[in-house]
Amino acid sequence: MKVQAYSLEDIFEKRLLLLIPFYIFSHEKSFSEYNSNGQKLEERKAEYQIILGRLDELEQQEFIGAFDKRTIIELSSDVIRELAQKYENVQKGLGDMMSGALIETSARRNKTTAEIEKQKRIANRMLQAGKLSVEEIAEYTELTVSEVELLAECQKV
Repeated sequence: MKVQAYSLEDIFEKRLLLLIPFYIFSHEKSFSEYNSNGQKLEERKAEYQIILGRLDELEQQEFIGAFDKRTIIELSSDVIRELAQKYENVQKGLGDMMSGALIETSARRNKTTAEIEKQKRIANRMLQAGKLSVEEIAEYTELTVSEVELLAECQKV
């Protein structure tokens, strides 16, 4: 299957969302141009903002879950970071944008206090069992790593 044969619209229309990180590869040859041309970089940033917005919409429609959305964004961020190593402006513009999307997802913003407390109780039980890393617990509970670390510290006291 040739990923480059799929436009961004095709990827969303056909729900081939795991191709999004590979879609970034189609822009790799233009990274030097984006790095030196602010207008081109802004166009690419706008496109990535559209990607993030459409992923948000699919999550709100419950077509994808928060974990799937996060995975797609993380993989995309990893691809950008790897491909743009020698392009500082691209790394800052696009890489930071995708990394920033990971900090606070719409699913996280929409959670009620009760839901977050429930996740913390589950994380506490996982910590007590001692079979998973802090990162794994954060991933499974959709808490941040720092929140799980704080829970772990509280258990030590």
